[in-house]
Amino acid sequence: MDQKAEILMKYFRENKSQRAIARELGISRTTVQKYIKDFKTKHEKLMELKQDKDGNKIKILALIEEMASKPKYDTSSRTRVKLTEEIINEIDKLIAKNEKNKLLGRHKQLMKKIDIHEYLVEKGYDIGYTTVCNYIRENYEKKEAYIRQQYDLGETLEFDWGDVKLTIAGKATTLNMGLFTTAKGSYHYARLYENQKMENFLHIHVEAFNKIGGIHREIVYDNMKQAVKKFVGKNEKEATEDLIKLSLYYGFKYRFCNIKSGNEKGHVERGIEFVRRKVFSIKTEFDSIDEANEYLAERIFKLNSKKRSWLKNQSPIEILNQEKKYLLPLKPSYDTSRRVEARVNKYSVINIDQNKYSVPDYLVGKFVTAKIYPNDIKIYYKGNKIAEHKRSFKAHHWTIDINHFTDTLKNKPGALHSSVGRHQLCPELKDIYNKYYTNNPKDFILLLELIKEKDLESILDAIKELEEIKTDIVNTDNIKNIVFKLPREIAFIEPEKDTSILKASIQQISALNQMFNLQSIGGFENWRKK
Repeated sequence: MDQKAEILMKYFRENKSQRAIARELGISRTTVQKYIKDFKTKHEKLMELKQDKDGNKIKILALIEEMASKPKYDTSSRTRVKLTEEIINEIDKLIAKNEKNKLLGRHKQLMKKIDIHEYLVEKGYDIGYTTVCNYIRENYEKKEAYIRQQYDLGETLEFDWGDVKLTIAGKATTLNMGLFTTAKGSYHYARLYENQKMENFLHIHVEAFNKIGGIHREIVYDNMKQAVKKFVGKNEKEATEDLIKLSLYYGFKYRFCNIKSGNEKGHVERGIEFVRRKVFSIKTEFDSIDEANEYLAERIFKLNSKKRSWLKNQSPIEILNQEKKYLLPLKPSYDTSRRVEARVNKYSVINIDQNKYSVPDYLVGKFVTAKIYPNDIKIYYKGNKIAEHKRSFKAHHWTIDINHFTDTLKNKPGALHSSVGRHQLCPELKDIYNKYYTNNPKDFILLLELIKEKDLESILDAIKELEEIKTDIVNTDNIKNIVFKLPREIAFIEPEKDTSILKASIQQISALNQMFNLQSIGGFENWRKK
């Protein structure tokens, strides 16, 4: 539809404001205002001319033609800037300098049109920016011709990354949005990630395939490092090992765009801008990335459900449903982890992406395998999983499970209080330690072993039961007695007290009594019997 007609229909038929029309069509309010004002002026004039039907027939027809055409603006008063031979020579020199820099590989040091114009003005030339642009465009920029593409159902899926700036938990954050777009009907699937590492690249593929319900026969990428390992010759590319494995498992073919040819995957190129604008132009603050992803999924569903005129009044979802019988069949989800071999250091941790993660302390000096997922890290030794952690995206952060150090802490109980592991305990265990175990770290270590044997909930229930009787009897032995439902008469044991000084004192007093024939008022034996 003609832009003017679209503006007028939205204004007069749909009763939309000028501001809303400008926002919806992506044009300035000034332009919208000009079209509406021009139409109203001509309409008033037409009503006046209709009063005299016979005499003004030619004028009326001319006015109707004007109303249906774009408004014409008077440019006669504009100053014509003469492009002198001297200015042309200066521009030609600067363009030649750009070409030389291209040959030398200095692509980031090329002068743009605005730079050329500023250079000319600084040299004292009276020349407009538009005049400079027009000369360069006419003499140096060749208009590129494009080949219209046609796609079969189930044929092509396109992928790309794009940045999204959001506020997560009050902190300004730049996230990476992975986006799949079908070439046939522009169906979108998107997800936000902390980075573009291989595990996220693989993860979004599996998530998209599961969401679509099958796999397109071909997936198109640009020259992103997750897909292209290296260039072979001028135009040939070698795929990464991970992409090869993924494609072999699911059965799809991959294709790479030529350099600087984003139009070869134009659906996803436009899709990045489209989804980013439609989803995150208004709402930009979230408590977590998970919340942002939930919002993204909701908004994309609405976008995919909207009927499009260029799809013959069908929605992208409807086109996708037509594609499904032509898709490759879905398979069980591929393991999307990035695998790393790492040696356990003396602190019983391994290093992954500049962050530390603990493993059981008997593995110090051994090599383990870490499987890195978008949000989790699973660690294996000789094929057995020996640790699992939530992934940290902080810099130089230590993630410690104190249960990995129980053997070491039995020999070094004094190290417990200031250890990183104690500070990373869950709030419930932190509270228990501070209340009952600050002076008895050995007993707390036994409590940790008991939790592994049973579960934290059972331990908390037992402590609550003991607290109702007497807080002084909260210790690991009594907790164990309750958890394992031992008889009540032996269930509650007072905490052991250090009586060594008292015993020694009583023994000395007994010896003095015997030496000086003094009457005994107690003695150690009598005390012990009490």
